[in-house]
Formats: sequence, structure tokens, C-alpha cells
Amino acid sequence: MRANCWYGKQDMRVMDVPEPKLLNKQDAIVKVTSTAICGSDLHLYNGFVPTMEQGDIMGHEFMGEIVETGSEVKDRRVGDRVVVAFPISCGQCFFCKKELYSLCENSNPNAWMAEKLFGHSPAGIYGYSHLTGGFAGGQAEYVRVPFADVGTVKVENGLSDEQVLFLSDIFPTGYMAAEQCNIQPGDTVAVWGCGPVGQFAIRSAFMLGAERVVAIDRFPERLRMARDGGADTIDYEKTDVYDTLMQLTGGRGPDSCMDAVGLEAHMPGPLYYYDRVKQAVMSESDRPIALRQAIMACRTGGTVSVPGVYGGLIDKMPMGAVMNKALTIKTGQTHTQRYFQPLLKRIVDGQIDPAFVVTHRMKLKEAPEGFALFNQKEDGCIKIVMTP
Repeated sequence: MRANCWYGKQDMRVMDVPEPKLLNKQDAIVKVTSTAICGSDLHLYNGFVPTMEQGDIMGHEFMGEIVETGSEVKDRRVGDRVVVAFPISCGQCFFCKKELYSLCENSNPNAWMAEKLFGHSPAGIYGYSHLTGGFAGGQAEYVRVPFADVGTVKVENGLSDEQVLFLSDIFPTGYMAAEQCNIQPGDTVAVWGCGPVGQFAIRSAFMLGAERVVAIDRFPERLRMARDGGADTIDYEKTDVYDTLMQLTGGRGPDSCMDAVGLEAHMPGPLYYYDRVKQAVMSESDRPIALRQAIMACRTGGTVSVPGVYGGLIDKMPMGAVMNKALTIKTGQTHTQRYFQPLLKRIVDGQIDPAFVVTHRMKLKEAPEGFALFNQKEDGCIKIVMTP
């Protein structure tokens, strides 16, 4: 079969690789019908995530048709059309029973690697380094799906792939980020980053009752899409973000702030170059520019929610602001399976059509070009969907 494989920093190749086989009685094999390039894939593409190996198959946003099942798969059948959650979760461990699926204790065979970096291991993740299990990803013609009963949602409503594909990651990720803000009627929410996750965070904040959402980015097409979703916008290259947020909130600050950027943030000014230098000499792994701003801007007693991916160590964390302002910080890889049915219902009921975020469509064989396009933010690219 053909698959998009990592061969080094900014080196993607679509190669012939062996088709996956059932390895466990709870596995299924899915024939991929649609897959996507995620913003967090760019952290791999740009070399910021360790333990990648040449030939690793990329991708954690995908869906398709089940073509084979293990003998202990009970709720899925050959021919079922399914969306696959990006975290791999057993459904039976301490954390899965609490619906904290991205913290599954049984799905990462390389947990010892993650424990050295994080203290404890998260769940396994498709196509996202050997730190999270070394699982083959979904930018391929076929994928092995462990714990298929838990990790998939069946789609039966005549919806298009593009309407449901993002249940795999970015829709639940944006929704969980907004849910973590404990939004109350009348709240103002600020969102740093208007990429795909930021776009879903904006719309989710409104669905959960926010009165006003302020979206922060620098790319006109992203700011335009945010305004289409009802947000006010700030171009951080043209205006001071903190001062503008204070003006918009009467000096109080947003009730909650979401960092939908993560470890590759950009921002004008000397602190950005400080972070770039520290990254270059390997004394800091992540650029937490958006996170710092969110902490400083959030009102006292507010919440900072972090769906943006961070992989290691950051510098100049304003911990004094966190403590003295009595901020709550909520983070985490998304517990995707928890949101499958509630968000599918919102789609079926017409509350949201997730296809709004798609700007580019390609074939799998064009994946290297797609990564370069997305990475450079060219041609108004916000979200790429690929078909085998």
C-alpha cells in the first residue's frame, strides 16, 4: 500500500509499505477514505518532537471502512463506516473508566520513554513518534486500529466524510478547550491562534454560551474565517494584544483564554528571538509566546485552557501571574472518545458543519506538497484533506 512517511526534518515521502495486519483480537483494519494534515503534524515535520524514525507513517486524523476485525471486536463489523479517535485507548483501565481516554494506561508500549520526559505516560497516538507508541498513522491506504470498539465511532447518517472526519481530533479538541473554560453566560473568551483547532474553539465557545469571542492571529484568511464564526479579531502584528484586550473588556481582561498555538508560536519583538535562540541551542524545546500572553491577559480568577501542543521545557513562565491572579490552568491531549456521540449529534442536528474549515483537497500522493504548503501558510491554506 501507499503511505506518507517521515524521513527527517521537512522530508516527507509517499512510499510503498506493507499492509497492516491484525496483531490483537481487539484490532480492526480500516481502509482509509479520508485523512488530514493536522497542525500538530507540523511539529514532527519541523523536527520538534523526538523519537521519530525514518519510515514512520504520519497522520492521526482519519476515517474509513472496516475491512477486517479481530475475534474479540464486538460492536463493529466489516463494512462499517467509522471515524477513528487519535488517542488509542483500551476502555478498561483506571483513566478510561473516568473517560480520560488520552491518559490510557495500556495503549503506549513505549511508556518508559514518555515517563522519562513527562513523569507519566499519555496514551498511544497514531503517527506521532515512538514516544507515544510508534503506531503507524492514518496518512495511508490502510491502518490497524487497536481497541476498535472503543476507538471508533460509527457514522450512519448519510453525512459526507468532511462533515465527520474532524471528530477524529480537531473538533473535539476545540470543544474540550472551550469546555475547560467553564464558560458562563455573558463571558468574553480570547483565543490565541486561528488555525483549525482555534476555529473550532471559537465556534465551541459560542455553542457553550460565550457572549463574545476575540480571536488572535496574523494571517488574513484565518482572521476572516474567525469573523465568519462570529469572533472579533486582533492582528497581533498590527496592534498590541494585551492593550487591545484590556480596551475590549474595560480593563478587566477576558474571563477565559485559550492557547490554540502551542510550541511554535510567533510574535513580533525581542522575546520571540530569545525563544528562537534558546531552541536553536537546545536549552528550550518550546516557544510559549501565546501561553505567556494568555496568562498575562486573563482576568483575575479566570481560566487559561491549553489545547496547543507542548512537548518539553519552556522558559520565562509567568508563574507569579498564575499564582497571584488565582488563575486556573487546564490542559491535556483530547479525550476524543468522550465527545464522539455528543458532537456527532450536534452535526446531525445542524448546529455546526465542520467542513467549513477545509480549504484544500489533495490526493495522498501529494502529501509532501501539502505539508510544505500548510507549513508555509501559502495559498490561504488552513486545512488540507487527502484521499487515497
